[in-house]
Amino acid sequence: MNSQSELAKQKPYVPISIYDAFTAVPYSGSQAAIVLNASDISIQNRVLIAREIGAPATAFVSAINHNRIKVQFFSTVMELPMCGHGTVCLITHLVAQELLPCVGDGWQKAVLDLPKGEATVERRRTKAGRVEVMLDVAEPRFAGVNLNLAELAGILGVGAGDISNELPPEVATGDFIHLCLPMRDLAVMRELQPDFSALAKFCVSNGLETVAAFSTEAVDQTCDVHVRDFCPAVGVAESAAAGTTNAALSTYLLQKGLVQPGEDGNLQVQAEQGIELGRPSRVTTRIKTQGGNIVRLQVGGVASLIIEGMLNVNLEAS
Repeated sequence: MNSQSELAKQKPYVPISIYDAFTAVPYSGSQAAIVLNASDISIQNRVLIAREIGAPATAFVSAINHNRIKVQFFSTVMELPMCGHGTVCLITHLVAQELLPCVGDGWQKAVLDLPKGEATVERRRTKAGRVEVMLDVAEPRFAGVNLNLAELAGILGVGAGDISNELPPEVATGDFIHLCLPMRDLAVMRELQPDFSALAKFCVSNGLETVAAFSTEAVDQTCDVHVRDFCPAVGVAESAAAGTTNAALSTYLLQKGLVQPGEDGNLQVQAEQGIELGRPSRVTTRIKTQGGNIVRLQVGGVASLIIEGMLNVNLEAS
């Protein structure tokens, strides 16, 4: 049998690794696959490969030039403009492969070259020796909703009265379009059992990409928010950990006065997610403010390696 090193010398094979993001514990958090040496893989074949792998996100790395990484993310059904959990897995893997340095405990910058722009990402070593990754994301825009909330509650398997009457649902538009849906309490969060086919149709008809149900009551008292993010419209029934969603929710909490910056204008929001899926995760959002305005928004965490191997990218009949 060919070894991985022997397969790596054969053109149809490229390295692939799968990580769990936003967790230090393997087999929790949200999965992403990292495919290196992907420059010769066509867009059509990237779609097929991502669907075959079946992870919520697959990152195809075409080039690495010092601290710049040319990368493209795909779900099982579509290209993703950005992927928070995929970025955490990607940078962790590049450090592990010594393709990016990560020395000392200071933050080091890298830039993702994406098909529609670029994104800044930072990394550092924690005291435990893990690689912590923080992705800069644009501040989302918020708008009120004109939705049939009773219909949505039914699709989610609860009653209209289970949606919070203290906080308003709002749509956050950033890299994705999220419905920030405050629920009454933690008990209701546990009861959510969506009809995912109906939810996908609801999202498409209302211009939504994810429905981010949340409660400010959390299982872990060190967390600020408990999150369940339903994403059937973009290929994932429920995300175990979602970076861009949590950045939007943290911004929502700040705007509603539910979290407050310190005297230096900075705050950190800790979110728990994936508990109902048996894949608990923790997502960190950092917000820097000046004069009451957000001047920097970052989301991130750590990732754990699950699988390493070689991927056959010869999609022709043999």
